[in-house]
Amino acid sequence: MKLKTLKLTLKSDRPVKEDAAKLRGFFATRFNEYVVAEAYPLKQGLKHEYALLHHHINVAEAHPLKQGLKHVDKLLYRYPRIQYKIIEGTAVVLGIEEGAEVLKEIYDKYDEIKLGDSVYTIVERGITLKEEEFGISSEILSYEFITPWIALSQNNHQRYLESKSDRGELLRRTLVGNILSASKGLDYVVLEEINLGIGRLREKKCKIKGTSFIGFIGKFIVNFVIPDYMGVGRSVSRGFGTIKRIKLCNS
Repeated sequence: MKLKTLKLTLKSDRPVKEDAAKLRGFFATRFNEYVVAEAYPLKQGLKHEYALLHHHINVAEAHPLKQGLKHVDKLLYRYPRIQYKIIEGTAVVLGIEEGAEVLKEIYDKYDEIKLGDSVYTIVERGITLKEEEFGISSEILSYEFITPWIALSQNNHQRYLESKSDRGELLRRTLVGNILSASKGLDYVVLEEINLGIGRLREKKCKIKGTSFIGFIGKFIVNFVIPDYMGVGRSVSRGFGTIKRIKLCNS
């Protein structure tokens, strides 16, 4: 299938030292004035698509005990259409499908980004809009993780620690599952077997909302086309699991 992607690169006056979660927080705060009202889906002035920026919706629901509406923050349980990255000190935002359309609307509505206590002036914006393939390939393709891949849930974390001999297969199956999950979230039906091999992975300690996780940096091969800078695994909206295809030169 074809996916519309938009990669927004925000070059700042100095390298960004904060993590992608703070970049996500900047966009969530900057564009938080838009509300989704499920009770009044056609109400003028409300914009559902901006919820994609922070992967939550502020839903107006009828209050059971009081007259009027109450606002409830709800998580969007699907593959994130907007993903935030910090790559080599540069802020990068990837929009996929409708997420690409949102980024087209807002890419120039700010001249600086505030990440925690730091303020960065944007000196250059780069926009790359593409129609890219996603799905089963007749070729085996090589990829690398350019940000840590969060593979392990609380359930399989202990299994990973206890069994060194099964770690490789556990991670391989997990990555296949991550690709299947992303496919489902993007409405792509996988009709053929995913053949995947994992190379040597390097562990890296990561924190998400104050909780420690094991991340992995390394390479893998698979018969599946994945656009550059898309994420797989856990917390991809916060920049984890970002992949890039390794282009092989013909000798």
